Parts: sequence; structure tokens; C-alpha cells
Amino acid sequence: MAMKKKAKSAGGKPQAEIGIIGGSGLYAMAGLQSAREVRIPTPFGDPSDALVVGHLEGQSVAFLARHGRGHRILPSEINFRANICAMKILGVKRIISVSAVGSLKEDLKPLDFLIPDQFYDRTRLRIATFFGGGVVAHVSFDHPTCPQLSGVLGDACNRAKVKAYRGGTYVCIEGPQFSTLAEANVHRQMGFDIIGMTNVTEAKLAREAELCYATMAMITDYDCWHTDHASVTLEQVMANLARNAENAQNVLRESVRAMPAARTCKCGQALAHAIVTDRKLIPAATRRKLAPIAGKYLG
Repeated sequence: MAMKKKAKSAGGKPQAEIGIIGGSGLYAMAGLQSAREVRIPTPFGDPSDALVVGHLEGQSVAFLARHGRGHRILPSEINFRANICAMKILGVKRIISVSAVGSLKEDLKPLDFLIPDQFYDRTRLRIATFFGGGVVAHVSFDHPTCPQLSGVLGDACNRAKVKAYRGGTYVCIEGPQFSTLAEANVHRQMGFDIIGMTNVTEAKLAREAELCYATMAMITDYDCWHTDHASVTLEQVMANLARNAENAQNVLRESVRAMPAARTCKCGQALAHAIVTDRKLIPAATRRKLAPIAGKYLG
């Protein structure tokens, strides 16, 4: 049984450098050695669950179940800010998201994987920024995923012999209902590739936190547009997730094993020129709240 500990401060020695956020069907990381549970309070509230910290393929890793173990949290109820902030506090530099998605393209079949490089946000109930409360920041988000980390995931899929596609657009809806047929047809007309309910919010917050972020999307269904698959059922989704679980674990191990030591992307400097507020006018309470995310820029 994993030991439970509290995290050290954000300025201390990193407890993990690679974060894995598991979605529907992935509630634990197999093969994690010296695993221990870490409860991390953040200025934005509590994460979805305890983070499990350990070593995988010689690398320090933190795993978090996005919906909580036992799948207790709706997509709209997830405290995305606390989840990303907790990763940052632990010292994480890169986050791999594992997510169940529906396919909007004929050639993207259930059980295939896709590593998207674009998102389209159709959510409406999410808090998708750390800023506010007297601080304004605008990060670049034209390329919302980390190209280096996405490349690592793609190469890992090849080595794990998992059929995966590189590039494409993930449209993120509010949920928790699946799409109507009219919505699915519009999404297809707009050229989107896959559909899910969580990742765009994570990606926005990861960019603000200067963390690399990439998605390994596991296709479970054809949404509801396909004439041979009249509707999406939870039974179908969960059955395909179970079939893909081993593939997902294999790809994660390959990704962690091959992770480069140095980041060659620009993710780690996302806030360098993004904060426009006069530092002298930042309220003290906001400065404290943002310390784990942007402390080095706030003076």
C-alpha cells in the first residue's frame, strides 16, 4: 500500500519531473516503483485525488487520476487549476494526458490512438486561467501542444506497435452528455478529428504554468454520426477502453524511457512576456496565490 505524504514547497527539490494525467479507464500507472501518495493543497483548492509519485523506467513520475479514483468527478467539476498547479508544485516539467475520445473521421477507428496538435474549445463552464484578481496575462496558444513531447509520444507508439496518427484537432465539449447528431455533423463539417470533454482546459493551464503538454487520445467510438454505429453508449466506450489499457501503459513506459533530459521547446518561457500588469499594482493576496505558477515574474 502506498505511503501518504505531503508535498514539499514548490521551491524545494523536485519530487517528479514527468506528470501523467489518466482519464477514463486509466486510474493507475502500472510499474511505478517506490510509489507513494502525495496530498497537495494548492492556492486553487484540492486536486482530483492524491498524486502517486514514484519511478518509472528510471524517471521520476507523478500520476493523477483526472476524474478521481473510482471516476467520481464530472468533466465540468474537475478542478483543472488545482490539478495543474499540484503538478507544478511537485516540480513537473512535462505532462502527458491520456484521454478517451470519439472519432469524427472514417479512417480514425476505435482502438486507434491519435496525438492531436490543435484544440477547439466549445466549453462554457470552465475556469481556464490562473490569472485575474488584479493580474492580467496573455500567453500564446496558437500551437497548444508541445511539439517535442508530442514527438516523443508518437515515436513511443511506433516502438510499442500501437497504431497512432500524428496531428489533428481535438474539439472539446462541455458534456457530460455525448453529442447530438446535429452537433456531430457540424463538428465533421468543420474538419475536426476527435471529440472529448477535458483536454483543452488542461492545455491552456499547462501553458500558463510553463509546462509541456501533449495528449495521447485513445479512440473508443465514432461519436454518433456513423451509420454503422447509431449512438455512443458508455458500455461500448468502457469496453474499448479496457482493450486499450495495456497499449496505453506500454506507450507511457516507452515515452518515459525515451524522454530527453532537456526541453527544446518554448513551453518553459510562456510567461516571459505575457504578464501586462504593473507589478506595483498587484494585490498581495493575488501575488501569494500565483506564487507557485508565476512567482519568478511577479517580483
